[in-house]
Amino acid sequence: MALVGGAVRDALLGALPTDAAPPDLDVVVEGADAGALAAALGLPFLVHAAFGNATVTLPDGRHADLVRARRERYPVPGGNPVPAPGTLTDDLRRRDFGLNALALVARPDGPPTLLDEVGGLEDLRARTLRPLHPHSLHEDASRLIRAARLAGRLDLSAHPELLRQVPDALNMAAQTPRLHAELRLLLHEPRPGRAARRLEHWGAGALLPAGAVERLEALDALQNAGQPVPAQAYAAALLSAAPQPAALAERLGLGEKPAALLARALSDAPAAPGSPEAALRALLRPDAYPVLTGRDVVALGVPPGPAVGAALAHLAALRRAGTVRSREEERAALSAYLHGDAPGGSSSPT
Repeated sequence: MALVGGAVRDALLGALPTDAAPPDLDVVVEGADAGALAAALGLPFLVHAAFGNATVTLPDGRHADLVRARRERYPVPGGNPVPAPGTLTDDLRRRDFGLNALALVARPDGPPTLLDEVGGLEDLRARTLRPLHPHSLHEDASRLIRAARLAGRLDLSAHPELLRQVPDALNMAAQTPRLHAELRLLLHEPRPGRAARRLEHWGAGALLPAGAVERLEALDALQNAGQPVPAQAYAAALLSAAPQPAALAERLGLGEKPAALLARALSDAPAAPGSPEAALRALLRPDAYPVLTGRDVVALGVPPGPAVGAALAHLAALRRAGTVRSREEERAALSAYLHGDAPGGSSSPT
């Protein structure tokens, strides 16, 4: 039994922030039944019979995935791999990058030992992402997005072999549905703009809509300044750069929330300072300003009730016509409206 993957990588890199939740664990089981092992632990577990794997819920709430050691082959590039039973070495060699192929092997008679079958420790020292196979990104183009996510999060560089395979990944992107799932995960990275910029630097910017990198980086800058930016706002920023936002949202499986957030940001509806709508509006409409709200209208002398709605409708019409372009101009227009000398013969409500 061996602990593998990201938990080993991050522990060796010292990459886990002190305020971050401990990661879930991936455990490879060799020559044993994962379900039986999960049951023997005496903890809540769920067996995935179709794959011969099991997920155990640890006392601290984390999950440990117990998976059978396997090898894989790709009959069709871009498609799902076909697994077969294998050894721990097989399991490590099937992985995407060298630094993800390290294992901490449990020993019944002593402390665990670190197993490095593919030169992953050297990759860790160099902080580089090296594909394990010459056709790795051809078989699974989504690995390129995963590489960018890791590079952005852990400040890693691209190995020359990864850069050599970038054109292959671009050619296979349309045939790799898993790529969409990796793009969704990119939007949940601590700094999605940093990961997107890595793709741009590697010559893979075509995987994102034109202008998306800059918009994601602008939201990163807000986070760096201390303003939280949720993943939904990053998704909305990505959609805003797409020629067909609805089609992209459907391909990526983003649901309706990012598109709705984008629509609110592009509208003239008031946006609370520090809200995702306000962040997006500042990004997408740098000439936008905080429009007068119903509370502002009442403070300027309009009695509460239908008259407030009429005044707001009047201001919205002036915005659409381009007659007002600032909060000050809205105040002046509202004053004219209230005194019966608004443009177009409008008169104040009674």
